[in-house]
Amino acid sequence: MEYKDYYKILEVDKTASASDIKKAYRKLAVKYHPDKNPGDKTAEEKFKEIGEAYEVLKDPEKRKKYDQLGSNWRHFQESGGQSGDFDWSRYASGSGSQGYTYYQGDPGDIFGNTDFSDFFETIFGGSSRATGGRRRQRTPSGRDLHADLHISLEDAFHGGPKIFSINNEKIRIKLKPGVNDGQTLRLKGKGAATVPNGPKGDLYLKIIVNPHPLYQRKGSDLYHDLALDIYTAILGGKVNVNTLHGPVNITIPAGTANGKVLRIKSKGMPAGETYGDLYLTINVQIPTQLSEEERELFKKLRALRTQDTYVS
Repeated sequence: MEYKDYYKILEVDKTASASDIKKAYRKLAVKYHPDKNPGDKTAEEKFKEIGEAYEVLKDPEKRKKYDQLGSNWRHFQESGGQSGDFDWSRYASGSGSQGYTYYQGDPGDIFGNTDFSDFFETIFGGSSRATGGRRRQRTPSGRDLHADLHISLEDAFHGGPKIFSINNEKIRIKLKPGVNDGQTLRLKGKGAATVPNGPKGDLYLKIIVNPHPLYQRKGSDLYHDLALDIYTAILGGKVNVNTLHGPVNITIPAGTANGKVLRIKSKGMPAGETYGDLYLTINVQIPTQLSEEERELFKKLRALRTQDTYVS
């Protein structure tokens, strides 16, 4: 059986105080918490491991027993002993009658019935609560599932409730306004069970925002091509623009060139308490199928521009 160095796992010295151990545990728990590492099995195992280490070192009685075991284990190793020959029975908890309070801490709150190492179970009596001197049989933990949820840009903009089905179960979630493409939501207990009527794992739901025919999203900003007639581009004027916020009346400066980008503040996607911006790329429309009168007018304009060029 493998010896567990709980001090090394929590990255503290053997002389660390109870306060130091608690701070170290909290720091590592935040780092390896499943919500920050969705789908990362390595982080999940690390999170369980630090939970096991903290369960032992936070309890004075458990820590005292563990320190005594550790001293003898290291002495045994330094004397050339093989791990398989160490007498673990001298330190085993047996039926759990030694008065230890069995672990019901953080990892179990997140993962259900957490599997502890053989080392912990041998020395401290297992990961389930002792009742009447016996250990309750652990129920296998559930299985995590991964799924994609496709939504429109309008759905991402407004947020709100969405209903979808998985494994013949309808699930209702509430999206925050401005949810990002690729964002993953963790739905606790909405995964699958590994045994009938057993606990369920978690569902990791990846949000996929479908491409929009009019807008391109970059972070909280939106980009849109605005078709503009040549007359307004030359003379300027007011133009009504449809946005996700609703219609907006904007002013086009005189002499606006094709390809120019206009910025409309706070008309993009929600970003917490604020909004991104809307960028309009001007696409000047050249008139076609001109009447004879229109052609003559354009010829006169060209002649005037040519005349102005010669005069200057």
